[in-house]
Amino acid sequence: MEPSPAAGGSETTRLVSPRDGGAGGSLRLKSLFTEPSEPVPEESKPVEMPFHHCHRDPLPPLGLTPERLHARRQLYAACAVCFVFMAGEVVGGYLAHSLAIMTDAAHLLADVGSMMGSLFSLWLSTRPATRTMTFGWHRSETLGALASVVSLWMVTGILLYLAFVRLLHSDYHIEGGAMLLTASIAVCANLLMAFVLHQAGPPHSHGSRGAEYAPLEEGPEEPLPLGNTSVRAAFVHVLGDLLQSFGVLAASILIYFKPQYKAADPISTFLFSICALGSTAPTLRDVLRILMEGTPRNVGFEPVRDTLLSVPGVRATHELHLWALTLTYHVASAHLAIDSTADPEAVLAEASSRLYSRFGFSSCTLQVEQYQPEMAQCLRCREPPQA
Repeated sequence: MEPSPAAGGSETTRLVSPRDGGAGGSLRLKSLFTEPSEPVPEESKPVEMPFHHCHRDPLPPLGLTPERLHARRQLYAACAVCFVFMAGEVVGGYLAHSLAIMTDAAHLLADVGSMMGSLFSLWLSTRPATRTMTFGWHRSETLGALASVVSLWMVTGILLYLAFVRLLHSDYHIEGGAMLLTASIAVCANLLMAFVLHQAGPPHSHGSRGAEYAPLEEGPEEPLPLGNTSVRAAFVHVLGDLLQSFGVLAASILIYFKPQYKAADPISTFLFSICALGSTAPTLRDVLRILMEGTPRNVGFEPVRDTLLSVPGVRATHELHLWALTLTYHVASAHLAIDSTADPEAVLAEASSRLYSRFGFSSCTLQVEQYQPEMAQCLRCREPPQA
């Protein structure tokens, strides 16, 4: 190969035949090594690729997203308030000999534990994906919410038993004044925590769409914010405590003016503990839906299927799966059967774009294959029945 000049002072090589002077009728390789005009880098650095069907968004920043940073600040503030007032309720309940006050303090203790668990799950969810945990640690947030619900159920069960024992035996005395003061402070504390935990944070970052994300028209629309799962669980937890605090306050007012009605203390514990248990139903439903790999809330199977079938060139779709890692991290996968004349890359890009823009999926995995008439009779290609 003889050198031929190239742009920038470097040189390339070409193949030389016998008529160019090759001896013995065989091909001869001739190379010329010259010093390049610019140094060649030893190692290429990874660069971010332009938009592609499997890389909808730029590389996510390290650490927590703005949504989760706001959630962490909420949990830190609520946990500090909760701990201070819990200590106050323990002292007040002991001085007043009130089971209802101690019940509220126990619920605050459960709140502190659940919020600390939520903070731990938020930290754990920032760890990168590994070959074992290929989706990362996002679902630790859901497990933290489940632990919060279970802890409330356990504490409430114990206090319901103690309230029942007090109803059977009347050998107890309650200090109405101390109970009234402590109950009033408890109401203020729960109102403050509910305000701190109320989901009114910044909008979600791109790539993590909300569970309340309804189908939208084409365009860069923002999803409807729903909030972090752990903060939502803690907020519901605090609402249950707030209801109980109002009940305890009403009971303390009655006992303060009518000491003979001291049975109001265990009765209020019994009634409002049941209300606290009922307040966990929405969170428990969402947690179980996520852990059971259910379809994300407000993302229907039929709308997603129809969106894929509306892509030009798509004849059929099967193996469609929709699930969620958290309330805000939705995933989809499907097989697309296309016409023989369709461009697979174009179909893949268009289908992915529609799923991202209309439903806000965080991750989509689509397999493109040529349509076969036998697919209509294939059992595995049929749609799943209604639940």
